[in-house]
Amino acid sequence: MQLPIQSLSTIYAEPWEAGAGPGDLAEVARAADRLGFFYIACCDHVAIPRRLAAAMGTTWYDPVATLAYLAGLTERVRLLSHVAVVGLRHPLATAKQYATLDHLSGGRLVLGVGAGHVEEEFAALGVEFAERGTVLDDAVDALKAALGPEEFPEFGGERFAFSGLGQRPRPAQEPRPPLWVGGSSPAAVRRAAVRGDGWLPQGDPRDRLPQQIARLHALREQAGVTEPIEIGAITEPLYVGEPGWHVGRRTLSGKPEQLAESLREYAAMGVHQIQVRFRSRSRAELTDQMEAFTTDVAPHLDA
Repeated sequence: MQLPIQSLSTIYAEPWEAGAGPGDLAEVARAADRLGFFYIACCDHVAIPRRLAAAMGTTWYDPVATLAYLAGLTERVRLLSHVAVVGLRHPLATAKQYATLDHLSGGRLVLGVGAGHVEEEFAALGVEFAERGTVLDDAVDALKAALGPEEFPEFGGERFAFSGLGQRPRPAQEPRPPLWVGGSSPAAVRRAAVRGDGWLPQGDPRDRLPQQIARLHALREQAGVTEPIEIGAITEPLYVGEPGWHVGRRTLSGKPEQLAESLREYAAMGVHQIQVRFRSRSRAELTDQMEAFTTDVAPHLDA
């Protein structure tokens, strides 16, 4: 699940999140860890321009700082950047941060990456927005080298190159942490197919996913990549049980067996893991929903 509180976009943030803080964030992360969630995720934006602030908000916690804080409060749950805009930073700087996070967390990092979409953010940091796709491609290849087992990694790409420079600590995971590519554009799907260990679609409706997944596999086969790829999906908003308040027309709600039956459709499409988001009016209602899902819905997902 994507964590609440750490990003306050009007697209998905609940009203109660605006008044919440680090203690609430910690409790949700602890609940995810205790209940067996696969990962908790944090977004990435450096700065939001005024023209987008009304919709996106300006509250976007730094993913490395946030996930490192939560790593110290949890034991098992994976820590996902969903997604890090790695083209905004030099790959060696990114590798230093995320390798340290993986080392400190005992190997729980999943590095999710994406191209980004806020032009002013790129301009402020001196990165060419129009070239962000090719920059990301090179950054991904560089990160694979920099996060690998070598203390002195070597890489020579179109935009980034390094050799003879040592970085420790190394990541705990071998040969390196998994790298998942986010996005649903044709370029993002190709990038995931050719370069990714996983794919994180962004907002694809159910009826579009099978076509996207088929294209992903075809592109991967054409590129000669034989390793399996982890395919994710973001579900519709969920509410376990019958809500006594208006949860929105897109929200899936009802009995656990009904929710599980609906969510199993993702597996039939070839999806391996789903990111869930629960409608809630408070932190307590959110953690109650998380518990109801893992207790009453999740056991039916593999039926």
